[in-house]
Amino acid sequence: MIITERLHLREVTYHDLSFIHELNSIPEVDQYNTLGIPETITVTEQYTNEIILAQKVKPRVRYIYIMEDNTNQQALGMIGLTLGKPHYRNAEVWYKINPAFWNKGYASEALMAILDFGFNTLNLHRIEAGCAVENIASVKVLEKAGFTKEAHTRKLLPIRGQWHDNFGFAILEEDFLKQ
Repeated sequence: MIITERLHLREVTYHDLSFIHELNSIPEVDQYNTLGIPETITVTEQYTNEIILAQKVKPRVRYIYIMEDNTNQQALGMIGLTLGKPHYRNAEVWYKINPAFWNKGYASEALMAILDFGFNTLNLHRIEAGCAVENIASVKVLEKAGFTKEAHTRKLLPIRGQWHDNFGFAILEEDFLKQ
């Protein structure tokens, strides 16, 4: 578990199935999501099972957390970190939050905690993130966390049957430690 001022990030369990399904079924959350809205709860159940199985893989390469409010344990969203090749000491991060909790700093707070975990616990050198160029809110979260925009990739993201451009961001260990 990772604890911040307002949040605790805990690993996904089978009890999170309905929350994960609900979160991924919200049209605003799906707007820039390449997974798409799950057709059935069974699709979400398979996704959740994959997350839980990945917790047991050695060496571990995937960390996915439920973001919960410290005061009432209400689930607000999810955040994940997937490691790349060990020799590169890199990873990719992603996050999604229920729109009821947007613009309150939760994404930034969770992202900073994951960066701290990645750099200080996992000894990573580089953490990357990508987002659709239209996703202004994610761009702001990434820039606020110290990420640098490194790429604009054309028509990379398959979203609802159309190709969308992607911004590629990264933050290095030394960038994070300067903050």
